[in-house]
Amino acid sequence: MEPTNHPITAKAHTNIALVKYWGKKDEQLIIPQNSSLSLTLDEFYTETSVAFDDTLTTDTVQFDDHLLSAQASQKITTFLDVVRELAGITTRANVITHNHVPTAAGLASSASGFAALAGAASRAAGLTLNRRDLSRLARRGSGSATRSIYGGFAAWQMGEDDQTSYAYPIAEQVDWDIVAIALVLTTAQKKVSSRDGMRLAVNTSPFYPTWVQSSQADFKTIETAIASRDFETLGHTSEQNAMRMHALTLSSDPSFSYFNADSLKAMALIRELRAAGTACYFTMDAGPNIKILCQGQDAPTVMSQFQQVFGPESVVLTRPGNGIQISD
Repeated sequence: MEPTNHPITAKAHTNIALVKYWGKKDEQLIIPQNSSLSLTLDEFYTETSVAFDDTLTTDTVQFDDHLLSAQASQKITTFLDVVRELAGITTRANVITHNHVPTAAGLASSASGFAALAGAASRAAGLTLNRRDLSRLARRGSGSATRSIYGGFAAWQMGEDDQTSYAYPIAEQVDWDIVAIALVLTTAQKKVSSRDGMRLAVNTSPFYPTWVQSSQADFKTIETAIASRDFETLGHTSEQNAMRMHALTLSSDPSFSYFNADSLKAMALIRELRAAGTACYFTMDAGPNIKILCQGQDAPTVMSQFQQVFGPESVVLTRPGNGIQISD
């Protein structure tokens, strides 16, 4: 393969997992213990440009206008090594990335980040990958990135190996009135990374095998709910799946939690709204920030409640987003 002689730019959006990925069968290849399902969001995204350059002796990475040290960019270099191996090149790369997501605060910035990097780096290296192969490549950087290749509802088939573990679209054009409201309760770095948290849960939680089993059932339930546009079933099952995932953190040894006081306050408020007749449900990943699923008609009511409690700057409305876009 011959690398392009100019930068390639890719834009990829974050996703929220409605059926969570939590635990790996293979740490190296990032093969998950269960299949997962997500909704890509339009408001949060990463834009990344990559150029391979014969004059470089090391990869250089600019992250939000800051040049990263070799240590800080190690994960990106490791990923670029996978791309180089695929393309049969050894050329170093210049990477410029801008993240429009609070990093490492439970808003899945690694998903948009590695999806965008996969798209830009593979094309810049001279590869022309179809979306399935692009999702397989993105998975090598971050498991959830495999789903950010697609818009709307997407699933990640767990598979058994590198060839069979990939994402696929379920409904890229979401033609029913579903929205997500992100509550950004903190932008602080989380104390336990997803990677460490997963490993601890798999190795020490006595409930882990049951989690895998129940997630498989949740996957089928939500897939059916999407097909029939059944918002209540989708919302209820997503919330249950999230809480069961977080039960794994509490039952690990040592136990830990991604909740903070505001997370618990927000959950209680969502339950109150629901009891009062507003159909809204929450989900949360490995961090204290909460995503509320509701229908567009109820969004003003839900947003108003949370703006009063947490301030307007903490409440962000987002709709279903598009899949990856790659441009020269």
